[in-house]
Amino acid sequence: MKHMKPFLFVFLLLLVGCQTKEETPVEPVSQNKFLLGTIVNITLYDNPKQEIFDEIFNAIEEIETMMTINNATTSEIIEINRQAGLEAVKVSQNTFDVIKAGLTYSELAKGKFDITVGPLVKLWEIGFDDAHVPEASEIENSLTLINYKNVELNEKDLTIKLTQPHMMIDLGGIAKGYAADVTASILKQHGNKHAIINLGGNVYAYGEKPNQAAWKIGVQNPFSTRGEYLGIASVKDKTVVTSGTYERYFEQDGVIYHHILDPQTGYPVQNNVMSVTIIADSSMTADALSTTAFALGIEQGLNLIESISGVEALYVTDEKQLYATSGFLDYFQLTDDTFTLVQ
Repeated sequence: MKHMKPFLFVFLLLLVGCQTKEETPVEPVSQNKFLLGTIVNITLYDNPKQEIFDEIFNAIEEIETMMTINNATTSEIIEINRQAGLEAVKVSQNTFDVIKAGLTYSELAKGKFDITVGPLVKLWEIGFDDAHVPEASEIENSLTLINYKNVELNEKDLTIKLTQPHMMIDLGGIAKGYAADVTASILKQHGNKHAIINLGGNVYAYGEKPNQAAWKIGVQNPFSTRGEYLGIASVKDKTVVTSGTYERYFEQDGVIYHHILDPQTGYPVQNNVMSVTIIADSSMTADALSTTAFALGIEQGLNLIESISGVEALYVTDEKQLYATSGFLDYFQLTDDTFTLVQ
């Protein structure tokens, strides 16, 4: 039987502050829509015009139309996958840029994050009603199709080619982050200063909360079935993204299989990590690195994140131990004393 936990695995603590004379208080306005396989929730604390909400949702719909491989008969990514091993496909600048970034992150992760993981994702179907454990032979065959180095980019002509037949790009580990960054860009164009962009738990704290130094964002307790949190991240103009075993999973023959697949083994990543939370300036960066850090494990993952300027990480293990990069604790306050912070 397939299990799904609520996908809002972080939530916002909306604290009441004193109003200043310089800023006229505005009642926050929220709107949401189901896009990119999740609930997209936009909350504006200033300039809450309908035209801004419309522009944001239209932009995310366009991203989905270009980049989805699920519940659609056509998209630019679907066409690239159809032409695998045959010919290059002309794409939009947006799709080209996201694929190019995805290849950069794939190289950084040395294949532990790989945007050509599509054949494996389709095989397991985790998050869908027909999720199941594939045959070992099917997994082995899928692994031969996964290699980000077999993606050819032509920047001049904006074309993408998969060099081997049956390869598949899947931008599921990066597209939501890109959409959050696009949303932030739209808000900047309209002069908005205070907003929360939430794409299924991928939270972009845009600007700062009116009359406060920072937004307070709860970091999900991966052991909780009620959306409780283990601590608070205080951030402004940053994104907080978590990848965890509790997000999407299914159970078969008494064994639970989560959705974070290892492109090098073909099976869900097996380590003692329950979740990884990334704080970064770019949501697309945080999206890719949360999956990457999870797959790499604590030691390699912390080393990687420490090497990247402006990015911090927090690991939660199955023994309720927390491991953080050197700068994460500048933003984070542990509130659940059942967890132990390992220095």
